[in-house]
Amino acid sequence: MNTIAEDSQHQTVIFGGGLAGLSAGFSLARAGRPVAVFEGDSEVGGLSRTIRRGDFRFDLGGHRFLTSNEQTEQFVKDLLKGEFLTVPRKSKIYMNRKFFDYPLKPANALLGLGIPTTMRAMFDYGKEKIRRSVKKPACISLEDWVVAHFGRTLFNIYFKDYSEKVWGLQCGRISEEWVSKRIEGLSLGVAMKNAFFKFSGQSVQTLIDKFIYPPLGIGQISDRLKEGIEKDNKVLTDTRIARIHHKDFIVNNVIARNCESVYDVHGSEFVSSIPVTALLKMLTPHPPDDITEAASKLKYRDLVIVTLMLDKERVTDLTWLYLPEKDMPLGRIHEPNNWSPHMSPQGKTSIVAEYFCFKEDGIWKATDEELASITVKQLEKLGLINMNDVIDNCILRVPNAYPVFEVGYNEYYSKVVDYLQRFKNLHLIGRSGMFRYYNMDRAIETGLEAAERILRKNKAEPADLRRPAESYKFLQ
Repeated sequence: MNTIAEDSQHQTVIFGGGLAGLSAGFSLARAGRPVAVFEGDSEVGGLSRTIRRGDFRFDLGGHRFLTSNEQTEQFVKDLLKGEFLTVPRKSKIYMNRKFFDYPLKPANALLGLGIPTTMRAMFDYGKEKIRRSVKKPACISLEDWVVAHFGRTLFNIYFKDYSEKVWGLQCGRISEEWVSKRIEGLSLGVAMKNAFFKFSGQSVQTLIDKFIYPPLGIGQISDRLKEGIEKDNKVLTDTRIARIHHKDFIVNNVIARNCESVYDVHGSEFVSSIPVTALLKMLTPHPPDDITEAASKLKYRDLVIVTLMLDKERVTDLTWLYLPEKDMPLGRIHEPNNWSPHMSPQGKTSIVAEYFCFKEDGIWKATDEELASITVKQLEKLGLINMNDVIDNCILRVPNAYPVFEVGYNEYYSKVVDYLQRFKNLHLIGRSGMFRYYNMDRAIETGLEAAERILRKNKAEPADLRRPAESYKFLQ
């Protein structure tokens, strides 16, 4: 057994080399703190990584970087050393054999839905707005929240099918917390104002129509973080944490494994961005039965990515195309060349298709050949490609891509968090580690915040993971 403990008295051990884990490691390394990062995949970046297939590049789904926090934006721009593109967002929803602008634009909705449906939608919206002004409705589910803010007609048309496709749950079972935080501040009125006056929606992230993107894919951010850590520290890929040894709520060491070696890793602080449900299973001794039972109620949604490389210069001019209809298994597609012209060889392009699923579903279990065939047929059905355009494909299965916020989940989540917060030297970060649906900017921020807590250990209180932070502090 190998030992990684060059300076175990001060070493910080990080589980997971996604954006959150790498940001924590980068910040600590920059401050001169010994760091060891362990990533189970062959490359760092987690969901925010760029895959190379021959001369093609593509992300695991489109990942745009935008933030309302100037410090976070500057942190990323400094990492990229000014090498980034500003990409205009142009997204559409395809349903009923028509394309609708997203976010909604009244003129497009009117022409697409027809005057009777549009009038009914406006009536429902007005009715709900009056109702909210009289008495704030109880919002428990996604359905409750959307109906209260948009009306029943628009919920049925624009939100119901796509939300159920993404989460694999009926909208009445999806917690309102997810949708209220994802599109906080957005209402039909805001969307309408934004359609006519471009500046009016810029404070609402859902309506922001430009974003930052590295020229060689979103994985450039993770690569730069990794390079910064590896100047004096270790980032081990293809290496997974197997056991976490603790006593009296202090983590002492962890056992990590890869195909060739077993590592006994010591440290003073431990930072985890791996799924919180997996983390609990690694603890030795095991958590109490009631904690294990609560964790079993927390679920993650999985993702299958099918990328088709095409002998074609361009397919669309969109950054995203959303596909809500139930008879189409695809959930969303994007064309990497529309994010950066460097993602494909000259004269070629690619399409990245996302399938939202659970590991028990047929899509996850389908063979690569079946998935490629299904995707080609669906894109042909949309009139986007011909079978003869396809010159290659790449299929990837991504487990634990998104935490699932089912109604009532917070009771179990709070129980798990209360237990884990008793550990004096264990810090949870990131989307999977904190069971939060964070965008890239917030994932990075959780890593930086953890690093700052570690460096100021005697002066800072541990973060309350159940309460969203209103402001962030960063090391200069």
